[in-house]
Amino acid sequence: MGGLAKGLAIIELFGIERPQLTVADAANGAGMTRAAARRCLLTLEALGYVQHDGKYFTPRARLRRLGGVSTYVDNVAGRAQPLLEQLCEELNEPISLAVLDNMDSLFVARAEATHIVSTGVGLGGRLPAYCSATGRVLLGGLEPVEIDAYLDRTALLRRTSKTVTDPDELRALITRAREEKFSCSDEELELGMRSMAVPVFNSVGDIIAACSLSTSAARVSLKEMHERYLPLLRATAAGI
Repeated sequence: MGGLAKGLAIIELFGIERPQLTVADAANGAGMTRAAARRCLLTLEALGYVQHDGKYFTPRARLRRLGGVSTYVDNVAGRAQPLLEQLCEELNEPISLAVLDNMDSLFVARAEATHIVSTGVGLGGRLPAYCSATGRVLLGGLEPVEIDAYLDRTALLRRTSKTVTDPDELRALITRAREEKFSCSDEELELGMRSMAVPVFNSVGDIIAACSLSTSAARVSLKEMHERYLPLLRATAAGI
């Protein structure tokens, strides 16, 4: 239990203002010897919670998922809000930021457009990862074995006539989202609604969130989304 306490003390040191730690940082911050800090960090690395570049230890996605929506995510959402509002004003479409929480897309920031009929999900809402653009982008940040486990245990329900529910096809869509760094959901969640999402990366290339846009299928074509919206959405994600 003493080892667990030391490990938790080091985990608590990571945050938006301190996204990486050296052994000395961990020892000083947690009040322990360098030898003990090094053992804790190497154990976290072996378990896949942090990665090590020879000097710095940096949290991996698995560590951030431990506590769901942590202070780290709250701070990212707060810093993202002005950028979401800026893009929303430019396109007059709702722009959102989502994270992976219990294998759902959880929306932690949002800028609303002025359309009479709103599209997408509100702040604090959840969507199934397998059939949402944000979810496929976020699932693309997982290891293949984690994706397989998710697809095996998830009830892949058909939300509309266009919802993709075949596990092999979904696996291919998640792989494509990871490779192309964006994903679209075309009336899979709700008829008449299209959405597009791109990944938000941290400084070491891990996907920490997805920035998305929702629109009416009657108002905006997929072609326009790709040609006009995708570059702007990517620029906003890069700013975040």
